[in-house]
Amino acid sequence: MNGYQIAFTKRLKMIPPPDNGIVHLVSNRPVAEVVEHLLSLLHEKALTVFTVVDHSGEAASVGLAMRDTKLVLFGSPKAGTPLMIASPDSALDLPLKILIAEEPDGCTRISYNNTSYVQQRYGLSPELAAKIAAIDQIATVLAQY
Repeated sequence: MNGYQIAFTKRLKMIPPPDNGIVHLVSNRPVAEVVEHLLSLLHEKALTVFTVVDHSGEAASVGLAMRDTKLVLFGSPKAGTPLMIASPDSALDLPLKILIAEEPDGCTRISYNNTSYVQQRYGLSPELAAKIAAIDQIATVLAQY
């Protein structure tokens, strides 16, 4: 395994992450399909979808071109509130977010904050960090779709 690409399947690979706590996965499906599948997964897990930000749509509304880019904000007040009580600044990274964006090569990039990064950033206990660790599984399932 090298640090530049890890192939989990032919459709799932990891983009080399800079050391900033962001995980990047890749899907061969278009952004719209990935977003719809994510919303379905979140519904199945009874997680709240707070909003879907259509960055590319907003760019188009002011005459700017941008590859298809959506940001999905989701979570569970039951899981997130204890983190914000323990470390109020963690609200900067909550609710959880997954960025889904079209790459220049046509692939779709799935990006999110690494759970251990959030844990370290706010000095959270492993028990508290475990409350948001589902994002790792959700993103991996999403990329394998």
